[in-house]
Amino acid sequence: MANTTEIAPDLFRISIYAPEGDLQFNHFLIRDEEPLLFHTGLRGMFPEIREAVSRLIRIEDLRHISFSHFESDECGSLNEWLAIAPKADVICSQVGAIVCINDFIGREAQAMADGQVFSTGKYRFRYCQTPHLPHGWDAGVLFEENSKTLLCSDLFHQTGDVEPLTESDVVGRSHQAMRNYQAGILADYVPFTHLTSRNLRKLAQLRPKTLAIMHGSSFTGDCARALGDLETAIRDVFGPQDALE
Repeated sequence: MANTTEIAPDLFRISIYAPEGDLQFNHFLIRDEEPLLFHTGLRGMFPEIREAVSRLIRIEDLRHISFSHFESDECGSLNEWLAIAPKADVICSQVGAIVCINDFIGREAQAMADGQVFSTGKYRFRYCQTPHLPHGWDAGVLFEENSKTLLCSDLFHQTGDVEPLTESDVVGRSHQAMRNYQAGILADYVPFTHLTSRNLRKLAQLRPKTLAIMHGSSFTGDCARALGDLETAIRDVFGPQDALE
């Protein structure tokens, strides 16, 4: 069953724990004049997430659906959501709209340029293009400018059935998870490219107060410092080794 927690004003974290992967899948609903869902979730999780959302808003009032990149846990049940919320638009990157989403949903998505903003009523969102961070050339994240919340997808990925919101060291947890993945088939979980540091520093300059994290606890505290520390952790795990530089 999904667990729902309000981690910032009108921002609800809807979490499902999958014990087979020792992993939480988190979806975020912004309750406003034009409600927004960030992460649709896997198709198999759709009934639980739909039920959780229906306790917060009328499903037919959902107006915006967004996610970082084209991946099953990000947008696998997108068409199921559009079927029950026909007034909703789909917000993604320009690359994502062209190469994946328009064909997937059979209509045009709202293709966002880097820095483009939109409002849901009380809240104002800035689209931040982050190619190949965390994954995919179509990747991007949303920053809510009033509460200074960064909807940051797979960044700060943690394993375990952890608390909804923490002030503890999410970077240390994420560093360990990435190291564990490096030893298996997920060895290339986050690509380290010439864009990685630039994208993380761009997000740090937003000075977020809360990080809404897809896998693991969300974080409140010095988020700019956390993003800087995450850059160091990603470089340590996935960056070039001295012998290859």
